[in-house]
Amino acid sequence: MTFTEKRILLGVSGGIAAYKVAELARRLVVLGARVKVVMTRSAQEFIAPLTFQALTGQPVATRMFGRGSEPLEHISLGQEVDAIVLAPATANLIGKLAGGIGDDLLTTVLLAANRPVLLCPAMNCEMWAKPVVQENLGRLKARGLLVLEPEKGSLACGAEGAGRLPELDNIIEVLARMVSQPDLAGRRVLVTAGPTHEDLDPVRFLTNRSSGKMGYALARVAWRRGAEVCLVSGPTALPTPYGVELLAVRSAREMWAAVHQRFPQTDVLLMAAAVSDYRPAIFKEQKVKRGPQAKQFKLMQNPDILKEIGSQKNKKIVVGFAAETENLLAEGRRKLLDKNLDMIIANQVDRPDSGFAVDTNEVALIGREGQPERLPLLTKEEVADKILDWVAARLTEE
Repeated sequence: MTFTEKRILLGVSGGIAAYKVAELARRLVVLGARVKVVMTRSAQEFIAPLTFQALTGQPVATRMFGRGSEPLEHISLGQEVDAIVLAPATANLIGKLAGGIGDDLLTTVLLAANRPVLLCPAMNCEMWAKPVVQENLGRLKARGLLVLEPEKGSLACGAEGAGRLPELDNIIEVLARMVSQPDLAGRRVLVTAGPTHEDLDPVRFLTNRSSGKMGYALARVAWRRGAEVCLVSGPTALPTPYGVELLAVRSAREMWAAVHQRFPQTDVLLMAAAVSDYRPAIFKEQKVKRGPQAKQFKLMQNPDILKEIGSQKNKKIVVGFAAETENLLAEGRRKLLDKNLDMIIANQVDRPDSGFAVDTNEVALIGREGQPERLPLLTKEEVADKILDWVAARLTEE
């Protein structure tokens, strides 16, 4: 994650969802951010400033004047940070911002702020639906503020509808994009991930051990760095990364069709999927029953998606992955040349801490020029960042 030493101003206004924001503050601190909290008077009716002080390790700013205030804090707080998030953003706070009102510390800070602002509205569903609230949000969006739509569901008042505080995971992802280097902005990145399932009969299929974690990490990190990302994924148990378009497929042939459809509009293809090399030659319409004799099934080759794309990539960047159990660098370089790739990520998958279904990888980056770069054991998001550093550098050479 991209929050190390990032400075986040967290503005808390008076809604019941304020209690959830304590967990947001905690998670941002765990991710390495330096979090400063500003609370309105109403917010303090729902949760004590001491809670945020304990979680962030910093005093909470609550007033413009008097004891505990600083003379120029209303200016410095919104200018000496990397991003500002308002959670919950109540209808009252939204209205004040839209009208340019600065009648307390938080609204005055926002008037003087010159950093990107993310609003996370939370309120009763009837309040959310009011035309004046939507008009105010429209005015704020037109001024460049980002608005994360509230979730639908059961509200604290007992009503059902839109008004719940956005999910904390989504708030964190949008903040990560706000504070990341946008070196992939304006680029279209196509990522493949996960295994494929090749059906034998209605209840059985051939597959492999891929969990999809590396491909999903690539999609997530590319979106944070500003790219428009399409993720073509085989069956996995992973949630779709926020902001990423998902094309769910099942078989190698379905993945082939999806990749060929999207590749012409793509700047970069990151082919992290573990595509099955073979499929059953015949699909049995009925379940194959157990019998006294051993069963034999004929297999046929699936299309080599990466090799086909490599032969037609033109000026697009194509990156492949090589999951190996021996001769890591030699096999990686052979596949790089055979498939006409720009880079290949060679991954030793027979270790318990690297490869399938774990959160870490130890890989070698092999380009067409120079020596392979062997990386130490890193999280898959850290590996994704290293790969995208290489991609971003190549894109600037165009």
